[in-house]
Amino acid sequence: MDRFLEMRTFNAVVDAGSFVKAADALDMSKAAVSRYVVDMETRLGVRLLHRTTRRLSLTDEGQVFYARSKELLAELQEAEDEITSRSAAASGLLRINAPFTFGILHLAPLWGAFKAQHPKVTLDVTLADRLVDLVEEGYDVAIRIATLESSTLVSKRLATTRMVLCASPTYLEQHETPTHPADLAQHSVISYSYWATKDEWRFNGPEGAVNVKTNPWIHANNGDTCRAAALSHQGVILQPTFLVGKDLSDGTLVELMPEYRSIELGIYAVYPTRKHVSAKVRALIEFLGGRFASQGASWSLPRE
Repeated sequence: MDRFLEMRTFNAVVDAGSFVKAADALDMSKAAVSRYVVDMETRLGVRLLHRTTRRLSLTDEGQVFYARSKELLAELQEAEDEITSRSAAASGLLRINAPFTFGILHLAPLWGAFKAQHPKVTLDVTLADRLVDLVEEGYDVAIRIATLESSTLVSKRLATTRMVLCASPTYLEQHETPTHPADLAQHSVISYSYWATKDEWRFNGPEGAVNVKTNPWIHANNGDTCRAAALSHQGVILQPTFLVGKDLSDGTLVELMPEYRSIELGIYAVYPTRKHVSAKVRALIEFLGGRFASQGASWSLPRE
């Protein structure tokens, strides 16, 4: 006898409140429904249902079995849905949110290749540096660059990036090069408005953790603005290697105090739930994970 069919039949009887209604829901005869439940009770050696001419009710054993079997059936459905989503072709509208600069520099060049692999998917990409509510705003996936805290959302790390303190050679010729984070108080600082610690910059150096309160003369809500200002010799910035890595390699920006390292951030694909992940979401995560596994190294500094 199929035990899962027995459980499905028993659950249907409990949910419907009668054998007749369960038979209609399952498109089975009432006799077949009754037989499945009786056979299961016989096999288990317990009565699961109190039966009267007017109503059905669960026994104590029936309540326990109903709760556990419902969980098992739900897990089985999830497993089937996951396999179906893996084998199904990705299709439909895929709404993606990503940080502005990262979306332009590192995502936009990849969309053509993703489309070639998944021609039935249509992309709707929104770039914004603010933290969006995926569920409330209807996004399928968000790309986030952060140290993620515990969340009801599910995340998949795609790559990492490091925050680097830097300035242009011309700026450093005009100002004494800082040798300790405390020296930043004497420098023109260009700050990113959405930085989690605001104007407090944190480093880990020879003496351990060092936190300094900076006094920026510019606040900008866009990393490109901070970078452009630094390239125009306007001050010191703390920006990720995915943005300034090439400038550092070319020498147009210079890393300051390399012995004082700032934090490393994860680059994550974030989506609302682990259950019933659609084929299009799974396809995007696998695609970006594969691309960034090789491209991520290009964001590191030469000595890394």
